[in-house]
Amino acid sequence: MRIIFSRKGFDSAAGGGPSPIVGGKPISLPIPAGTTSQTSYGSLGLGKLAAKASNGRLGGDDLCHHDPMFSGDGTCLFGQCGAAQTHLANQGVREGDIFLFFGLFAEEDTGEAHHRIFGFLEIEDMVRLEDGAPEDLVKRGHPHALAMHHSNDVVYCGRGETAKRASRALRLTVPEGPPSLWHRPVWLKRGGLSYHDREDRWIRGGRLRSVARGQEFVADVGRRQAPREWLDKMIAEIKAT
Repeated sequence: MRIIFSRKGFDSAAGGGPSPIVGGKPISLPIPAGTTSQTSYGSLGLGKLAAKASNGRLGGDDLCHHDPMFSGDGTCLFGQCGAAQTHLANQGVREGDIFLFFGLFAEEDTGEAHHRIFGFLEIEDMVRLEDGAPEDLVKRGHPHALAMHHSNDVVYCGRGETAKRASRALRLTVPEGPPSLWHRPVWLKRGGLSYHDREDRWIRGGRLRSVARGQEFVADVGRRQAPREWLDKMIAEIKAT
């Protein structure tokens, strides 16, 4: 089995600032989109939050890349393509693997920027779009189904939810920051996470300096029990009310 740490949402480059935590709940703001989207920040009820997080550069009328797309029935759709999808394919990502979506958020009381996990997707189906998008994905308005983004476009489908509260357990960044300095789970060792092979990223005290850019970081945990137990705890935290 593989656990994929998948970076999504606003940051200093995409959107202009961290996503907010509102009333104790992390709200991941989708990145801005071009004409392939049919979804605006306003249609998702995120217009004011996008305007504040982007310092007024974006607003309710601007289109966004609504992906991952979580539904009220406990399912999720997530599209990937290009180099990031090639990396997932090369890592052998398939049905049964789990995405843990994380992003840059601002602490509600201090405004401190940090990385935290905000949702998950357990892959049940992989829809390859090179031969066209299924009608149900088009009707749901998924941006990768509306227009091909790359020749290797794939939409991952399965059960998934977003966090209902900003649990301390879902925070990746160590208390004193910076955002890219993570407290890593004890089972995660050097050589066990793609794009993080460099020795100086693995710091004493159970810390990891995550790469500045990149979307999909894959940990192939095989049949090991410790990563699965940790993952179960993360999903339980995401689903907790």
